[in-house]
Amino acid sequence: MAGPELEPQDLVLVLNVGSSSIKAALVAAGAAAGPKGGEHSSRPWSGQRELRGEPLAQVLEQWLLPQLQPWWPRIQLAGHRVVHGGETLTRPTAIDAAVLAALRALVPLAPLHNGPALEAILWLQAARPSLPQWACFDTGFHASLAPEAYTYAIPEAWRRRGLRRFGFHGLNHQHVAETVARLRVSGQGPGAQPAGELRLISCHLGAGCSLAAIRGGRSLDTTMGFTPLEGLVMASRSGSVDPGLLLHLLREGLPLAELDQQLTRESGLRGLSALSGDWRELRHAAGSGHGGAQLALAVFRHSLLKGIGAMAASLGGMDVIALSGGIGANDALLAEELRAALAWLPPFTLLRVPADEEGMVARLCLTASSQPWRFQAQSAPAQGFSPGGRADPASGAAAGSGAGDRH
Repeated sequence: MAGPELEPQDLVLVLNVGSSSIKAALVAAGAAAGPKGGEHSSRPWSGQRELRGEPLAQVLEQWLLPQLQPWWPRIQLAGHRVVHGGETLTRPTAIDAAVLAALRALVPLAPLHNGPALEAILWLQAARPSLPQWACFDTGFHASLAPEAYTYAIPEAWRRRGLRRFGFHGLNHQHVAETVARLRVSGQGPGAQPAGELRLISCHLGAGCSLAAIRGGRSLDTTMGFTPLEGLVMASRSGSVDPGLLLHLLREGLPLAELDQQLTRESGLRGLSALSGDWRELRHAAGSGHGGAQLALAVFRHSLLKGIGAMAASLGGMDVIALSGGIGANDALLAEELRAALAWLPPFTLLRVPADEEGMVARLCLTASSQPWRFQAQSAPAQGFSPGGRADPASGAAAGSGAGDRH
């Protein structure tokens, strides 16, 4: 669906709604479309608000709406970060009735993220009915995964239900890949390989953590799977755990809701340390001799190093490791620890790249809004779900399993 012709001074409103906070930004169309769209100078306004248990609609009305009031004449397009797009929503997509129906069916896969994102879309639709809205999906960047990378070794009947690996954090992994490529062009980055052959391991390390193996700008492998619970140790999410351990707990009578709560809210760094899921707090406590904090940091690093090794194997080597996210982009000590631990490898470049999902959403929406493509709803229900939109018990998508913290 072709979008409006935007002037450089027009603005794109980007909403990035998480389980516990909302981030919003106004991005100038001219700057977002250019090679330096992620620079803060292109944003006349941006803000973040913790939800603190408040209804999202209340925060949108009382915090966001007054902030946007002076800018409405220049806001010509809105883009939303949506965590899970399933198998069909793999590219930036204009939001219409069919897309809304598809998004509703996907909520059980990432209820703490997709649900609030859908609520924000509907709120903005009511507030500005004529404003074109687009959705960009964290799973979309990983649509290039080959079958051997996204297929679980589970029964065929399960696989026919669409139970497979999707991968997440794709918007920021794509931003990291584009940033590294731009640094190469400007002569600031690694230059050992032609652009199309660059082997990059993108490390999104924040409240949620995932790695992506990227060659020539395409995702070949990643650590998250059917939900954002698989993979690395995270702030309060366990990451990968032996399924047999979970079966053991269920046989012992642990309620499903409690299992979900413990895996998504009480595990990861928080569970390991018995102190906190905050990286900076754990760094300080570990330096003061707190045994739980020391264990948490050690297990996190071990999990990260294993993941990097797996991504390097999928790429056949690596040229660049890029650290991003709240931990990755800001903890210089972690970068040095990784550099020392990986010193046995052939030479590689290690970079720190600030995350910019909002800038990536704006760029994707501006590009896609000029292309005549429309989502076609499938006649069958969304994979793994009954027509009513509830997770099928056999799908393994426990309520809340799709997301623990904001990212």
